[in-house]
Amino acid sequence: MKPSKHPDLGTTLEQSRSGLRDNHRRSLTRLLFLVTATALTVFAGLQLLNGYPWVAAAELCASGLLFYGVRCLQTTHRLQQWIYAYLVSLFSFFIVIMLLPEASIAAFVWVLLMPVLAYLLLGKHEGMILSLPFMLVGGVVYYFFLGDVGSAHRMIDLLNMILCGGLMQVFMHMYEVRREEAEQRLVDMAQTDALTGLANRANFQSTLARTIAECERSATGFAFVIMDIDHFKLVNDTLGHDAGDFVLRRIARCLTERLRATDFVGRLGGEEFGLILRDAKPADAFELMDELRERIAGSEVAYGNAGIRVTASFGIAQWPDHGREAETLFCVADRCLYSGKRAGRNRVAPAGACELTTATGSVSGGIG
Repeated sequence: MKPSKHPDLGTTLEQSRSGLRDNHRRSLTRLLFLVTATALTVFAGLQLLNGYPWVAAAELCASGLLFYGVRCLQTTHRLQQWIYAYLVSLFSFFIVIMLLPEASIAAFVWVLLMPVLAYLLLGKHEGMILSLPFMLVGGVVYYFFLGDVGSAHRMIDLLNMILCGGLMQVFMHMYEVRREEAEQRLVDMAQTDALTGLANRANFQSTLARTIAECERSATGFAFVIMDIDHFKLVNDTLGHDAGDFVLRRIARCLTERLRATDFVGRLGGEEFGLILRDAKPADAFELMDELRERIAGSEVAYGNAGIRVTASFGIAQWPDHGREAETLFCVADRCLYSGKRAGRNRVAPAGACELTTATGSVSGGIG
């Protein structure tokens, strides 16, 4: 089994804080740092000319820190802390600028940028938690900035700011909610076998690689199993592919009902399935698969007026006894599987066994 060329989408989604992956958030944050630092340098000169040297000094200090951050963000593992520090400082700076005695009314436009940056860099939950308090404070400051709001003109200005700010907050939140739902659907489609609802091959490969890495760290083992339905082509040729699809769905349900919560199963393709049995010793894995074999062989799938009986063969490899790499485990389990098939099918074939000792049922795969 070749390792997947694509990262585990589910894990990537869980680790992402927003619609941007960490590498994209890192690039965007560096760009924001650079633009903000350059702008603060310019504003510092203007504040100095306006007679606010303390504001100019603060802006120059912040500019220097941001230029330093542009370098650090290339390799830092504390991306989230840098983003929080940037947004809290930036939003606080917006409030301070609004509180200046000679503040321009244009300064309050920056309030509308708060939810955009917060949701973009932090995602739905954290973006709302950070941006909402700052926007409320900005609205209060704007209220006092207007002074007497008894006149219709002042009231229109206040309502415009409240309406725009509120709509910006709501729209960003709704966008993030819908984006997360759409992204989750795409991930589910990319990782799920459409016919059986099990994990597809790419998802199974990613899970196997992750299981190997986790077991390397914890010094535990697991069993890797390949299962193949015997004489499955006979079902398709006799009753049609719809019947074959129906059988595959029933087998998938049987697997998920019998396996433990810690186990993992996926459809590798066609009538072949893969299973990962966490913390299963060889004897336990053999017993579980033999029980599953008997359950499949002993059940009849009702399809229309026909009763379909199928059997399955299993090949088992143990990590790390039979290999430490995914490809090695796959090869060992695959050889065991086809050894069982050559010996009569409807068998569980563990690696390392010179002779297959499991009980053999009727050579089936037929239709009853």
